Parts: sequence; structure tokens; C-alpha cells
Amino acid sequence: MKSLYLGLICLLLFSSCKSDKSESRLKEIHKEPTIARKIANSHGFENWKNVSEVKFTFQVDRDTIQGKGRTWTWNPKTKIVNMETDTETVSYIQNPQDSMSMAADRAFINDKFWLLVPFQLVWDSTATVSEPKKAIAPISKNQLNLITLTYPNEGGYTPGDAYDIFYGDDFMIKEWIFRKGNSQEPTLATTFENYKDYNGIKIATDHKMEGGHWNLNFTDVSITLDATK
Repeated sequence: MKSLYLGLICLLLFSSCKSDKSESRLKEIHKEPTIARKIANSHGFENWKNVSEVKFTFQVDRDTIQGKGRTWTWNPKTKIVNMETDTETVSYIQNPQDSMSMAADRAFINDKFWLLVPFQLVWDSTATVSEPKKAIAPISKNQLNLITLTYPNEGGYTPGDAYDIFYGDDFMIKEWIFRKGNSQEPTLATTFENYKDYNGIKIATDHKMEGGHWNLNFTDVSITLDATK
């Protein structure tokens, strides 16, 4: 009889633990996504798991002078990166980088950040994301939603930088302000426009400063998905 009681107690404890785990799992599933995740998802983040290759050319046009541009081919799963410019071709594997590839990797991190900043909100776990609020956007002067992405003072190529990200009620980014070293004054402010859909990944292919004499743009963009998903 005593062993029967012990068996019943163990069964009840097991059932209770299983129930607690199931309830915890359900809460996790139904948990409200963060603002960062909502912004990322609106730009197609849920499709990223199927991406096998990203190609793009990063250019900056100043007045009538067109930048030479850097053309990248990146496999995010193997971390193989290839860069081509008018003067050089570099191929390397991210992490670790040797001294020969460090300059190319610095350029790649910059260019990829511009291309996929909505996803960086989720990827960059060391950065902090502020609570959202309403604010006037720097270029359109429209009232939009605002969050600030701030990087720690140590680590990375540009520690301590901050980005004020302005987005609509659809969670699509419209404009941003870059503040080097988290300075109070803006270092650079641009639009996010001319969005295009590449296999479910939505990318702003133009970033213009106020006045129209400066445009950072992406050309030759292609995103390849895995053959089997």
C-alpha cells in the first residue's frame, strides 16, 4: 500500500511538471513579439532561414559623381564572403578574419548593415532597443514611430554608435538618423525608399539625404533560396 501511495505521488508530480512545461511553452508561442521582431518580420525576416546566397552592389552617388561601388556575394550559412571592386577581388570566411581580410570585412559589415538593418535589430543581441514613441522624422517631417538602436561602447568596428529608426504603423522603416558615438547631434539622416521584394525579403534600395544631392543605393540585388525548404 505504501508503494502504491508513493507511485501515485510520483505520477502526480510528473503530470504537474509536464503541465507546467506545456503551459510555459504555450506562453512562449503566444508571447507578443518585440517591436524589433515586428519590424524585422514586416521586412521578411521569417523568410531568412531559407536564404542561401545574397548578392548586391553598394554605391554612393554624390551630386553628379557616381561611386565606384562594391559588389558582394555572401553565403550566410557558410559565412563565405566575396568582394569585387574596380581594383581588387577578395574572398574570405567570416570569423575568424586574418589581417588580410579585416579591411574587406569592415566594409562588408557596413554595407550589409545598410542593406539589412531591419534584421540587425534582431541579430545584434548586444545592442539595446529603446521603447517606441512618436516623433517627427528628420526629412519628411511626418510624425512616425521611433525606436533607438544603441551599441555598447566596446566591441565591433564602430562601438557606441546609435541609430534613431523611424517607422510606420506597418512597421516598415521610412527614415533613420545615425549618431556616431551616440552623440546628441545627428551625423547622417537618410530616407528608406524604393523598396523591392526579393523572394520575400523586402529591401530599401535607395537612401537619400535631404536636398537630393546624396543617394546611397543598392543595385544588382539578388537573394537565392535553398532548393529544399
